[in-house]
Amino acid sequence: MRRTPTGDNGPVRYRILGTTQALRPDGTPAPVGGARLRALLTVLALRPGRTVPVAVLVDEVWAGDPPADSPGAVQALVGRLRRALGPDAVASLDGGYRLAASADDIDLHRFERLAGEGTRALADGDAAKAAVVLDDALALWQGPPLADLPDRTAEAARWETRHLDVRRARLTAALALGQAEQYLPELSALCDAHPLDEPLQALRLRALRDTGRPAEALAAYEDVRQLLADRLGADPGAELRALHG
Repeated sequence: MRRTPTGDNGPVRYRILGTTQALRPDGTPAPVGGARLRALLTVLALRPGRTVPVAVLVDEVWAGDPPADSPGAVQALVGRLRRALGPDAVASLDGGYRLAASADDIDLHRFERLAGEGTRALADGDAAKAAVVLDDALALWQGPPLADLPDRTAEAARWETRHLDVRRARLTAALALGQAEQYLPELSALCDAHPLDEPLQALRLRALRDTGRPAEALAAYEDVRQLLADRLGADPGAELRALHG
């Protein structure tokens, strides 16, 4: 049975939130050079512990423009990956390949685990725990998700949405902890970047109210109300209206 590649102090860690990297236990990167090789590692790391069929690897690594000998090209890339990471890094079985890594060895999956833990803590009323865990999750975000996939649009958009959900949850925890003043600049910038996100806008109104800025809160509400009317032909939702009232 193939084992997770390890060094003297633990397993290899993989980053796919940003440029794809393989990090040795001491934190130094393994030499995973070349766009195709990083794309292959990204596809495998998205599915830790699962065998990825050769056909899926070809489709995602070459994005609909496969080489003449697709299986041979995949095999050659896997050989290069094994030379970079060690012979046990990638297993060959069942008509495909599997990265010898646990979900927690990969930043994206660790992010999702921590995000779930943090949002559950927030729902349970433990804002302090939520803040710590969500900070750990957000610290894993090093750049655009799946940056080395040739065709990343749909999958990356899903993870960008998840990232925004986690940032929103972290800001909710901050307000629950009485930290509105500290986090208001970040919240305002995020609202400017996502002006139609009503839950974010509601958080900004709460933060302005909590920091003694009722006139600014009123102006922010009017801005959102006008924007929703102009772009969507809609009125603010119940949460925003309640905060306005």
